Amino acid sequence: MTSRPAESSRRQLILACGALAREVNSVIAANHLHHVTVRCLPAGLHNRPKEIPAAVRTAVREVRDEYDDILIGYADCGTGGELDAVLREEGLERLPGAHCYAFYSGIATFDRRAGEDMRAFFLTDFLVRQFETLVVEGLGLDRHPELRDIYFGNYEKVVYLAQTDDSRMRAEAETAAQRLGLAFEYRLVGLGELAPAVIGFTERQHGRPKEKRTGER
Repeated sequence: MTSRPAESSRRQLILACGALAREVNSVIAANHLHHVTVRCLPAGLHNRPKEIPAAVRTAVREVRDEYDDILIGYADCGTGGELDAVLREEGLERLPGAHCYAFYSGIATFDRRAGEDMRAFFLTDFLVRQFETLVVEGLGLDRHPELRDIYFGNYEKVVYLAQTDDSRMRAEAETAAQRLGLAFEYRLVGLGELAPAVIGFTERQHGRPKEKRTGER
């Protein structure tokens, strides 16, 4: 049974990628972290990673005076270290790893499989739900189907890193792989290192000894 953390008087914020909203909120709810606020930047930045650092800086400065502690709910996410440079300036931390695929898989596991996954296109639950919007429409494949081979010609497979064990979602992910002309692989990974990172942030700021919470392994 999960023990309920003591209520905190600190005002804590997780400023997250919109693609993580459902998962971050599930960790907050499961662990009764009712004092933690979640705000999200547009998930469309997923396709425009160079815009992430400036967007994060602007959002942080807009809300800084409202919160005692802020965690940035992004990994590096294709910013090439530019997000980390912003966070050093702001004195803030982010989620671990290079991208959500790594922390969902577990960073050590993801790194160990790097060779076999070198030509993999990854999907998460969010990307399965938003495949039409972010991949098909976002890359213009609905208007120019010939772009499929340009964008995906060097990939060999779609790897679905599933946060939930949902047969309908799995079927949709497999259909997405077929549309891209790629092989399909399914891995049920859950929340990976996301939950410990969120819980650890709140516990470090509270000064409480860390104990196992719902969502941790």
